[in-house]
Amino acid sequence: MKKILFCCCVSLFFACSSEKKDTKTTYDFTTIFEKSGGTQTPTYSEVISYYTALADAYNEIHLETIGNTDAGKPLHLVTFNPDGKFDFENIRKEKTILLVNNGIHPGESDGIDATMMLMRDLANGKKEAPKNVVIAAIPVYNVGGSLNRNSGTRANQNGPEAYGFRGNAQNYDLNRDFIKSDTRNAKAFAEIFHKVQPDVFVDNHVSNGADYQYTLTHLFTQHNKLGHEAGAFLHNTMMPDLEATLQKTNWDITPYVNVFGRTPESGFSQFMDSPRYSTGYTTLFNTLGLMVETHMLKPYKQRVEGTYALMDALIENIETKHHSDIKSIRKKTHESFVNAKTYPVQWKLDREQKSTLNFKGFEGNFVDSDLTGQKRLKYDPSKPFTKEVDYYNYFKITKKVSVPKAYIIPQGWHHIIDLLKLNNVTLETFKNDTIIDVEVYHIKDFKTYTNPFEGHYTHYNTEVTKTLQKISFKKGDFIVNTNQLAFRYLLETLEPEAVDSFFNWNFFDTILQQKEGFSAYVFEDEAKELLAKNPEWKTEFEQLKATDKEFAESASQQLRWIYKKSDHYEKAHLRYPIFRIVRSLDQK
Repeated sequence: MKKILFCCCVSLFFACSSEKKDTKTTYDFTTIFEKSGGTQTPTYSEVISYYTALADAYNEIHLETIGNTDAGKPLHLVTFNPDGKFDFENIRKEKTILLVNNGIHPGESDGIDATMMLMRDLANGKKEAPKNVVIAAIPVYNVGGSLNRNSGTRANQNGPEAYGFRGNAQNYDLNRDFIKSDTRNAKAFAEIFHKVQPDVFVDNHVSNGADYQYTLTHLFTQHNKLGHEAGAFLHNTMMPDLEATLQKTNWDITPYVNVFGRTPESGFSQFMDSPRYSTGYTTLFNTLGLMVETHMLKPYKQRVEGTYALMDALIENIETKHHSDIKSIRKKTHESFVNAKTYPVQWKLDREQKSTLNFKGFEGNFVDSDLTGQKRLKYDPSKPFTKEVDYYNYFKITKKVSVPKAYIIPQGWHHIIDLLKLNNVTLETFKNDTIIDVEVYHIKDFKTYTNPFEGHYTHYNTEVTKTLQKISFKKGDFIVNTNQLAFRYLLETLEPEAVDSFFNWNFFDTILQQKEGFSAYVFEDEAKELLAKNPEWKTEFEQLKATDKEFAESASQQLRWIYKKSDHYEKAHLRYPIFRIVRSLDQK
């Protein structure tokens, strides 16, 4: 019986091994892009079928599904590891991890095709496998947009023949959703990101704006904002090394040409990627981020080959030059931020610092339009040039906040709690009702955009006042210590003055509206009594009437002023509902 069982097991083993081998011979791993001569990109289902077959054929490739998307389908994560091991908790102890994101805008499909070929070439040995780098990739991030296939929405783009749409299944632009996570896609991305915990992140795109000679441009996350050791390494080492490696293989590259409606010769600035964008979000965990931006007017074949070459060069550089440094640099950067007393939340372009690019462009002029009768910008590819161009790639801090020991979040704000948990934030809860001395913010001022943006009417130029108060908290309310890996995520989301704070994304708009009020014909008698009982109020009241004509002529303003001084006025109005512990946590 044991002999029979042994024979069955051996037979099963060889059957499984044979199945792996058979997939290599029965499945054609030539991509649709290659078969079409570089003019077509696969559908979503074709991409997933390809990776399913690749994972079946090669032990070095692993494919899994994670989370869900607004299209009702999960995200996929494909990983190449020559060791055939795919437990990221163990991988990150020994190797550098690169995470690639494709198809966030499915009409910009260059990365989808380039990554398919790169994973195949690594698996089948056409390219030498790195020993110290593991490559993980999201094959298609915007699944709903990929399924919405068409041939017209990319009006200015030179191929492919058919492609997906920019908006997702809810018509969100997913590259504005990382910090607010309105979509299931963004929530699933956060799951993947924190599962993988990449050291380096690449998001593949196609650019617009101006015409020039380059097929490839790069948009590294802004180095001053990334900050400290990681920012310096990105700017001084990683970026120039990538440019030099690509140049050796005859691929010219330049920073993303952030120009619209004019020619680049007058100079241009680096794009500031706040946490709504992919590389701005990954920065919050000190990941070294890069967007690839191929040029929309170049042939599709050339753009895909350029994206492949860039990812290949990046892997080579990490493998041969950087893998031993990146993890320690990220760790030191985290420690530098955590140990600082202040944290920057607002930035502006520094016009006093700049770099100089030997920029390869085309002559462009404003000529009369036969269509509109107005001036139009027209480039002439028959007149290439190389000129020195000013590139403004330094930003300076315009606002800092003091770093609290911890935040306290009342449990009723469960949407905020859910997002913190999604992003691996460590939280504790009060075991009993308690009263604590905390720093309290009140919203002093803010502006709101009048046009909708990605499902919100966002705030900006937010200002707060702060006071120290004793506040009662309930059993089950949350304490969030800032000394943790999610340090930067906490500061960027919970500080209302931060550019992409949860406040500026309207998560706390209910505090901006009073819930209780008064009837003037009843309250006026009490208002008179209140002034009589509070002489200092009366003095201030009379001064306002004497100096402010609008106030003096408005009975409602006068009564409202007294009402807000009284105990009737609700404490929640304009009081930011996240509280800061600025002294010892022992008070909890």
